[in-house]
Amino acid sequence: MRIIGLAGWSGSGKTPLLTKVIPRIVARGLTVSTLKHAHHDFDIDKPGKDSYAHRTAGATEVMVGSSRRWALIHELRGEREPSLGALLAKLAPVDLVLIEGYKSEPHPKMEVHRMALGFPLLAPGDSAIVAIASDIDLPDAKVPVIQLEDVDRIADVLVRHAVPHNTVLARIGQS
Repeated sequence: MRIIGLAGWSGSGKTPLLTKVIPRIVARGLTVSTLKHAHHDFDIDKPGKDSYAHRTAGATEVMVGSSRRWALIHELRGEREPSLGALLAKLAPVDLVLIEGYKSEPHPKMEVHRMALGFPLLAPGDSAIVAIASDIDLPDAKVPVIQLEDVDRIADVLVRHAVPHNTVLARIGQS
């Protein structure tokens, strides 16, 4: 498994970009999984569903299976947030894992930057950023800058700069 991420400020367009990039990478014959960081409480099940009732009743894990998919929900119940390494260990093997978020972790990543947000670039302070996907030219950037609309080139960079799973675990201290 090889790993690379997309990092950027909230609202920069990481999710929309991933939804365009994933099909391009899959079309190349690679299997892809994603790992998304959420900064807040979130639900993947909803009130009225049996899985929600099981979880809110106190179950630590709820697994739902069908002929089309399965999902495992693990409620932390006051435990610490799992590390990036611990979450990566739970993924089934694939060719490429695309991480959305975890911008402070040392895995290789592409920054997604939109000028209209008014936030500074992350790249100058993060040596793990290998390129920037931006809606403007950034002539002073120390890494390659790719226009946000150039999805094929973005896919190329993500595939080329992804590193093996064990390299990421070593960088984040999870060997």
